[in-house]
Amino acid sequence: CFPLLSLFLCFRNDITVRSYKVESRITSRFSHTIVRSSVVNSGSTPQSIAFNVQIPKRAFITNFTMNVNGITFVGSVKEKAVARNLYAQARARNKAAGIIRTNSQDMETFKTEVHVPSGSNIEFELHYQEMMHRKLNLYEHTLHLQPGRLVPQLQVDVYIFEPQGIATVKASNTFGAQFADLIKVTSTKDKAHIVFKPTVQQQKQCENCTESAVEGVITVLYDVNRDSNAGELQVSDGHFVYFFAPSNLSPLPKNIVFVIDVSGSMWGVKMKQTVQAMKAILDDLTIDDYFSIVDFNHNVRCWSEGLVPGSSIQIADAKRYIENIKPNGGTNINEALLRAVQMLVRASNHRVIDPRSVSMIILVSDGDPTVGEIKLSAIQKNVKRVMREEFSLFSLGIGFDVDYDFLERIAMENRGMAQRIYANHDAAEQLRAFYSQVSSPLLRKITVQFQADSVAEVTQNHFDKFFSGSELVVAGKVLPSESNTLTSLTTGSATDADTTELDAELAKQQHSFTGFARQMWAYLTIKQLISERSLATTAVKKRKITQRIMTLAVEHQFVTPFTALLVESGDATERLLADSPKDPKHGCCSVLVYQPPPWVMSTPAPSMGEVLEGPKEEITLPERVNLVDNDPHFIIHLPRSNMDICFNIDSKPGHILNLLSDSGTGVTVNGQLIGSKKVNKRTYFGTIGIYYQPDGISVIVSTDEITMTDGRNNHSFTWGSTAEIRQDGIRISIVKNSNVIITINNSTQVMVLLHRVWKKHPVNVDFLGIYIPNENQYSPLVHGLIGQFSIEPEVILYDIHKGADPLKKEATMEVKGNKLLVTRGWQKDYRRDKKRGSNVYCWFIHNSGKGFIDGHYSQYIVPNLSSFLHMP
Repeated sequence: CFPLLSLFLCFRNDITVRSYKVESRITSRFSHTIVRSSVVNSGSTPQSIAFNVQIPKRAFITNFTMNVNGITFVGSVKEKAVARNLYAQARARNKAAGIIRTNSQDMETFKTEVHVPSGSNIEFELHYQEMMHRKLNLYEHTLHLQPGRLVPQLQVDVYIFEPQGIATVKASNTFGAQFADLIKVTSTKDKAHIVFKPTVQQQKQCENCTESAVEGVITVLYDVNRDSNAGELQVSDGHFVYFFAPSNLSPLPKNIVFVIDVSGSMWGVKMKQTVQAMKAILDDLTIDDYFSIVDFNHNVRCWSEGLVPGSSIQIADAKRYIENIKPNGGTNINEALLRAVQMLVRASNHRVIDPRSVSMIILVSDGDPTVGEIKLSAIQKNVKRVMREEFSLFSLGIGFDVDYDFLERIAMENRGMAQRIYANHDAAEQLRAFYSQVSSPLLRKITVQFQADSVAEVTQNHFDKFFSGSELVVAGKVLPSESNTLTSLTTGSATDADTTELDAELAKQQHSFTGFARQMWAYLTIKQLISERSLATTAVKKRKITQRIMTLAVEHQFVTPFTALLVESGDATERLLADSPKDPKHGCCSVLVYQPPPWVMSTPAPSMGEVLEGPKEEITLPERVNLVDNDPHFIIHLPRSNMDICFNIDSKPGHILNLLSDSGTGVTVNGQLIGSKKVNKRTYFGTIGIYYQPDGISVIVSTDEITMTDGRNNHSFTWGSTAEIRQDGIRISIVKNSNVIITINNSTQVMVLLHRVWKKHPVNVDFLGIYIPNENQYSPLVHGLIGQFSIEPEVILYDIHKGADPLKKEATMEVKGNKLLVTRGWQKDYRRDKKRGSNVYCWFIHNSGKGFIDGHYSQYIVPNLSSFLHMP
């Protein structure tokens, strides 16, 4: 099992979950969450038990402990290299842990797995911390729950303590209406308690059901009291935190250039949702606001060459313009952004806009540049060079084809921020929600200052803008002083705080988080250092920042991209390792072992903590496999004729060929060709797409990674680990640096084989092979270059004679009403030996399979990796 949307345990029916408890303590907008579970292997045989927890990507894991039959494993955060070295010295057998970073809605997964004997008792406990970010006037705390079964002791507690006082608090769930009254909220002036404690009967889907209905999210929303616009200063444990969220201010006028990607990849739902969102956003503009629209594909167009006021006439005209956009062509991000900046510069120079106003560019794109300047670093430099200090750039990346890291860098470097938009039915709402966060600027150029020699190591205290409904947070260390008062100064207003009063109050609170200020300062500092590192221009600067991050993370026990959680037994003879990945697109590690079907013919690489020992089983070559490998050679096995037929496809790099299309079962398999490094006719498959339409699940396999998406969530895995992923009827089984098997509803399997070449090879490139067993079950509607042969054609072979090459016989083949001259030869099956391959003797069809495949090969070229084939 594998977690995709929530927090859950993964096991068979003979596992007993005695308790599952979640507790969050939120003090002054900083949360410490603990997830505990107690499990028993009540089966008669040894088995694996997995504990998987989805946590917010903004959170840092701080600890994990595990007790297995009285042996306690305790976690500690160390520099990644140190942790890996210690782990290598004493790897735990039959146990594993890891952090899998995904592209689902701002979540990542901590997971651990233990293989235990019958009767074993296991207790898990995970800790993580996070700062609450204020958006649209509320702080949001979410907990994802999916126990997977009925649990005798299931309880969630959220304790909130806000010294300034709680203005509002509410809780909701996605489990169903029947649970609304089971979430209890009690609150006083400065405290709140949210509890969810359903009985076993209340957890059931129905009165006589044995399945749990507890599957989804509990969300807590709250806000605090604010006495004035001066801000709130809190001091505790030698650290201070300053919160600034003024209200009762009139919004500043704004100038916005919307830069919208209208390339071919935006066609369909993406464009429809973008247009829907833009119409709502345009309605939000006032007569005091100025705006324009730049849309781009390989060309750049402007709805208006200059900024215009947000009058009803202009807004109506802009709506008509965007409604008539027809996506097509490439992506010229560089020229589009430069044109937008020029528009703002011209409006400023000509004094068209109010000097008090806020000027911003909002970029909406779903892909990397393909036209004009395509080097991301060059685009970043070009935009930074022309952007003025008073301008900001906000980037919205739709879907997962866009380089989100680039969008984030270019936004941060130009006083803005980035957000990923998930390309599904509510993408329009996501776009509108983002716009709502930046649509009401209240202040510009805010600086938070403190008395000289009173504080040290202060986090960011200069802010370009403040938007309504948000909050600015500054933290630092309080220096020793004879005075018990600390003073801050912001926009002319002073705020004082007693340096001892809050600690005394926290000591009285049973459920407060007493170390919040110290941890919040470290949290903010590390987050800001990670952002600084992404913008660092030299390796020396990056190394210095990395070292500071590691020092702080180890001191405050945060698992970051540069530290790891080492979990070890008391005597240090067994260790588990959990890394957080450096690349947010990729998971760091994998922890599950699987048994591949016999036709795969490969030995799984050991997963974390497991050692494969003993003699390897002899594997025999199966008969019933269709494949396409190398450059690209197709081998079609005809079981009734006991014959293999081969053909090549001589297409062009970039073309996407349909291999299997079954509209009856909703499965399609496509492969995109790449060329060799030098110009010649050799092409290979560089990317394979498998799409299951009923669940909207797409699996993209490239030579770099394996990605699964269901339209809202995206999960990416490198080839560097062995793992198994499940969602609904889809199972993805990855063997480290070898192959991946995609199984759909236990009826269709596709194996993709990875071929690596020497990176400096002057010609060859990494590529993929595809292997599809004949036993797959299709509907009568199946087609495709391989799929069409699931209905085996009648083949008659005669007049076998010596050919021009004495080593290769020739013959006449009658198939599908055609007479073909065929040549006896061989191609390679690389499942057993990826370097040399095994010979498969076959009859070769010339001219790209003409006469053997239906129609011409060009009719199998499809527009994208999730396309179904539509043959005339």
